[in-house]
Amino acid sequence: EPSAAAGPVGAVPGARADGPVPPVGTGVVADAVAADPVAAQPLDAQPRDGHPGRAGATQAPVAPPVAEPLTAQGRDLLNRDLALDAVEVLRRAVARGEPSAPDVLADAYLDSGSFHAAAEWLGLLVERGYLRFAGRLGIALAEIGERDAAEEALRLAIATGETAAANDLAILLRDMGRDAEAVQVLTRAADDGDGLAVDNLVSFLLDADELAPAVEAAERYADRARPDTVVALADARTAARRDAEAEELYRLADELGALRAHTAYATFLLATRADRVHAEQHLREARRHREPASAAARGLFLVEDGRVA
Repeated sequence: EPSAAAGPVGAVPGARADGPVPPVGTGVVADAVAADPVAAQPLDAQPRDGHPGRAGATQAPVAPPVAEPLTAQGRDLLNRDLALDAVEVLRRAVARGEPSAPDVLADAYLDSGSFHAAAEWLGLLVERGYLRFAGRLGIALAEIGERDAAEEALRLAIATGETAAANDLAILLRDMGRDAEAVQVLTRAADDGDGLAVDNLVSFLLDADELAPAVEAAERYADRARPDTVVALADARTAARRDAEAEELYRLADELGALRAHTAYATFLLATRADRVHAEQHLREARRHREPASAAARGLFLVEDGRVA
């Protein structure tokens, strides 16, 4: 498959700006999906990122919601962990012009592991100015080993307001051996209010055996309004062997809806309490809430328990 890193960020070799360019590797005929599905919407109704529509254009009356049956079906398949099936349905949704379909299709490509297809299609959209896809392009490029292009795409995403992309950039930088830069990226994102960046920052510092800086960061950024920071503080308390406080914080993070609340609490219960019964309950809840890495965590638990994952 062609490298998505050739040329400008996300450029697709040989792609035509005015013709149908379907995602690669899907087995769907070329005219099934327009190359630029977002552009199928009127400019005022679906402006390009950073461009609020035609200058001086008369505001049209608000249109009624567009029915999106295929997009809804695709979302349902994603929620049932059937991402490959969702891809095919969502490609048809894009072809029919359902407004939400491109974003959901991007997620389906990533969830299904179709990273080459994602890099090619998202690269084309980013090249054409749809910058809200830059972060997901960066993830896809990183997964196929195009690290320099991934870094460029993720920095573009951050520069255009996608603060959450800092988390993916930090992971990429760490994998490239640039730990100090990764910490700087996460610190800036944490200062900008990204709770997940705090969680990742504390995890990075704990992994590096930097307990004092991890505790300082966790305490500085802790905020009930950002539930992921509560998980970070719980992890710091666990590392400092303040288990009673940590357990209260994990429970609070669960109540507040932190992204990895159940997975983190299950890890604590296993490592600190040796409580496999309640740990498994939380791992099941983690899968139900689609927490990151929850499938791998539960699979490892079942293997260690002598059961088939």
